[in-house]
Amino acid sequence: MQKYIADCGLTSRRRAEALIARGLVAVNGKIVSEPGVKVDPEVDQVAVEGKRLEFNPATAKITLLLHKPVGYVSTMSDPQNRPLVKDLYKNFKERLFPVGRLDINTSGLLLCTNDGALANQLMHPRYKFEKEYRITVNGKFAEKDLKLLRQGVELEDGFAKPLRAELIRSEKRRSLLTLVIAEGRNRQVRRMLRALDFQVAALARIRLAFLTLDGVKKGAWRRLRAAELERLRMLANPE
Repeated sequence: MQKYIADCGLTSRRRAEALIARGLVAVNGKIVSEPGVKVDPEVDQVAVEGKRLEFNPATAKITLLLHKPVGYVSTMSDPQNRPLVKDLYKNFKERLFPVGRLDINTSGLLLCTNDGALANQLMHPRYKFEKEYRITVNGKFAEKDLKLLRQGVELEDGFAKPLRAELIRSEKRRSLLTLVIAEGRNRQVRRMLRALDFQVAALARIRLAFLTLDGVKKGAWRRLRAAELERLRMLANPE
């Protein structure tokens, strides 16, 4: 029942459980105070605080975890007619939009949803969801460069310091490192490396909060599970 209430767009699943516990939810006219009750939207009538809920498939909340390839733009339209990330999940009738952006030359984890409240929480700077990137740079990235990166760099729109930075491999022509940030400034990772005179050869977002790309091939997607959605909302609203 709590999932049904959330799918109707009234509130999150976690808060729906609280409404149920407070005796504010009725099924077919009878108050239900325990979560886990099964309901059939085509047969049962569910009311919250006396107001009947109507399930509309067109407004059902859907969130996808997409493995974006290089060459796709994270917008709903493009004047240059370049491939769009929405082309990768075009079989959905719902209008799913990207949460934030990965530029055309960046691959990796991108959430796409029609849940505006969730999207706002994920993008709002106050919530500080961690984003981890795997970066290949041209040239040898030395320990001294790693120290400078960890100390933070000055960008044209203000100081930027990673939460964590690790050097995975350093060679004469190419180096590999990972970087974790909680901000979402435009092309921030590329600009941070450029401030140290390094050119990014390849960039991929490999984690958002606790979500990773495990099991999702490039160009593919999977739907977020209810428990994952609840965990994201709890990170944004821990109280």
